[in-house]
Amino acid sequence: MTGPHVSHPFPPLYKGVLIRRRQRFLADARLRDGTLVTAHTANTGSMLGCSDPGSTIYLSLSANVKRKYPYSWELIELAGGLGGVNTALPNKIAKIALEKGAIRGLPKGPVKSEVRVGESRLDFRLGDGRGPWVYVEVKNCSYVKDGVAYFPDAKSARGVKHLHALLTEVEAGNRGALLICVQRPDARFFAPADFIDPIWGATLRRALAGGVELYVREIRLSPLHAILGKEIPARIEP
Repeated sequence: MTGPHVSHPFPPLYKGVLIRRRQRFLADARLRDGTLVTAHTANTGSMLGCSDPGSTIYLSLSANVKRKYPYSWELIELAGGLGGVNTALPNKIAKIALEKGAIRGLPKGPVKSEVRVGESRLDFRLGDGRGPWVYVEVKNCSYVKDGVAYFPDAKSARGVKHLHALLTEVEAGNRGALLICVQRPDARFFAPADFIDPIWGATLRRALAGGVELYVREIRLSPLHAILGKEIPARIEP
């Protein structure tokens, strides 16, 4: 791990067994005491390799009594360790990391969240206005096959728009950066998932050729906290 320590604590987590991912934002699980619950799932992707029925999973419990589904699915046990399924977590880790200057190659804050660029919103903007702005878009990666972390795990027209927005800012004289956060313990390299979304892969290559920067970092997970981990090299064929 390089740079300042960056971590985000989990609330108490409840262990259970996944019955099924019922729909895009819901999953059914059985807790250790036998209770059947439906958990909110903050993940719009296909969750390839991270949603097999019978897997051991970890849920958080909201204190908001008005929530229809108080449990949220956070982690899943995989062959190599814990994987993360909550796509909101990388943004939380990324914001702390950017404020601390923990992403090598990117400057230390100040950080502004949810910045409009044309018809898109990018996750963060760094800078104080006295020099070029640095725009950062964060993407969650949870699909790993044969040691390669792939993004996206489903077609992502929104992801394509974000790449165009980053490139627009680079062409305007600012910096644009794509930060891939890999919530898996078994990734050795990163590559675009051309076999899932060739348009996103082609757009990434054009963006990189135009000056958009790519950063890939591991998020190491335990039932107690998430920690910004090592840099993961990218292998992007022409």
